[in-house]
Amino acid sequence: MAQYFEVHPEQPQVRLLKQAADLLHKGGVVAVPTDSSYALVCHLDDKAAVDALRRIRGVDERHHLTLLCRDLSELASYARVDNQQYRLLKLGTPGPYTFILEATKEVPRRVSHPSRRTIGLRVPDHRVTQALLEVMGQPLLATTLILPDHDEALNDAHTIREVLQKRVQAVVDAGACPLEPTTVIDLSGGGAEVLRQGRGELAALGL
Repeated sequence: MAQYFEVHPEQPQVRLLKQAADLLHKGGVVAVPTDSSYALVCHLDDKAAVDALRRIRGVDERHHLTLLCRDLSELASYARVDNQQYRLLKLGTPGPYTFILEATKEVPRRVSHPSRRTIGLRVPDHRVTQALLEVMGQPLLATTLILPDHDEALNDAHTIREVLQKRVQAVVDAGACPLEPTTVIDLSGGGAEVLRQGRGELAALGL
């Protein structure tokens, strides 16, 4: 049975987030709210947890997973960023943007794209997610909580627990999310290619 942590959306209880972080450190998969939708997250360095996350989501290694980072400086530790890219990232963080960038050696090869050596990175603008990242002290590997037979992400924490109670170790409930995907921008090819227009406005990035 998945543990259930009901946290305040603006002032999340640190003691509850520490319990969720403990489950993540032990290899668990946890459902968490973000500024776009609920997501599945796990420890970056735990291969079994990453495999479990992919199985729940129904995706293989060619599907880009995303690193949720606390801030831009942390993001830059996991991706190769030039000055032009940095200026663009600064405009879009924190916020509902996912940037595809060339991964550094800090990213385990098994979680980057197998042929391109790229990774999706973002800095979420959500107090609960940010507080959990602060407690973890490191980024979390994430994927949108869309089940294989669904078209949209699950957005009700009680439903998530009911459906995934034997497949995730915890659900962090901070209320409903906007239920609109992030805008995905590929910066790995030298320019800025918009792969998906989502909640993040392109005008805010000057695109």
